[in-house]
Amino acid sequence: MHVWLVLWKAFKSLEILDKRSVSDLGLGCISDFAVLEVLYHKGPTPINTIGKKIHLTSGSITAAVDRAEKKGLVERQWDAGDRRVIYAALTANGNSTIKAALKEHAASLEIAASGLSASERGQLLKLLKKLGYRAAELAQS
Repeated sequence: MHVWLVLWKAFKSLEILDKRSVSDLGLGCISDFAVLEVLYHKGPTPINTIGKKIHLTSGSITAAVDRAEKKGLVERQWDAGDRRVIYAALTANGNSTIKAALKEHAASLEIAASGLSASERGQLLKLLKKLGYRAAELAQS
């Protein structure tokens, strides 16, 4: 129980910093930022797939894509083989905007992680993955 409590408190503190950093970038809420981040790393992606990746309902992902589209950061593209499938894709402006934002956001989060040495970060990542895999295993059984 103590591990969970410490992990939760650390997460909440990092979440506050993360949200503040995203807000300072002027890209809207964390959901809007997450949409752009997925598209930057994965390329054009079906809208429902983006929602699953960032844990948004279909209504919330549609609203997030709508907001990004209104800002000229994202465009919708229909699948030529199946018109029911709608992709979101970064515009040129969206690509340059999220690229610059990710650089700034990473620098902000780096400050938060600077309390750990490179070796400690490696250990932490290894242990968190081990913990996560075990929890996922138990959740599935």
